[in-house]
Amino acid sequence: MIASDTRPADAPLPGLSFPSNAAFDARALPASVAAALWRGDQLGSAVAQVYASGFEALDAVLPGGGWPGHSLTEILTAHSGTLEWRLLGGVLSSVCAAGRSVVLVGPPRMPHVPGLRLAGLSDKQLVWIQAETPAERLWSAEQLIKANACGALIAWLPQVRTEQIRRLQVLAAGCEAPVFLCRPASAAQESSAAPLRLLARVGLDWELLVDVFKRKGPPLAAMLRLPSVPAGLHRILTPRLRVPSALLPSTPVRGVGVFVREAEHALVRTPVAPAQRQRTVPH
Repeated sequence: MIASDTRPADAPLPGLSFPSNAAFDARALPASVAAALWRGDQLGSAVAQVYASGFEALDAVLPGGGWPGHSLTEILTAHSGTLEWRLLGGVLSSVCAAGRSVVLVGPPRMPHVPGLRLAGLSDKQLVWIQAETPAERLWSAEQLIKANACGALIAWLPQVRTEQIRRLQVLAAGCEAPVFLCRPASAAQESSAAPLRLLARVGLDWELLVDVFKRKGPPLAAMLRLPSVPAGLHRILTPRLRVPSALLPSTPVRGVGVFVREAEHALVRTPVAPAQRQRTVPH
């Protein structure tokens, strides 16, 4: 015969006690436990190691004040293989300066070594893994994360699935180095287990427009504008070219419609074709 439990629904379980006061003081907990707790309306604190991004405005809105270790970070861009270097140049240069390696898994474009040197990255610390298929890229990233074998890992996984990202996040919990997954901008509409997700694009005045749309904390209302002149151009840019938006015409040219769109490092003007006149052919 099985005895039924006749305790009230709101009665505490045996051996467990709950504070009567709703305002629980987390300072009474051990430091490791208190650091792992956070309120949904507050920015998360650093539970593990963080790495400075090189942008003060970005570090101010990242939990812990920098790129997280023991975790995944997703970077979504429409220009895959180019914007990542400008956004991650600060942390990658510090990793190389510390003598650690930076591993690239399946970059869509060949890394430009002279440009990376100008950004402070040493080619002796760069390891490029040419993984062609999605399965090869995923396997390479998993093995590197498991082995904790590098100072920073950047993996381009445009076709990764939700359950695969969840597995990578579980593995990254034991990896000290920051792990970055680069995906297309369209992936912002998909769910992801990565605790930190950013959408980046270029601005007109040598800046990066960064939207931190997922983080451990409240949503970030404003988009970040991070000054990011490519390495090597500081010395040759004239004052006028440092602010390209000032060169745009304030009024449209008469008779010619001009549409200005954002491009990478350039302004592209597309003239509108004039309307065709109809000719009447006599019978």
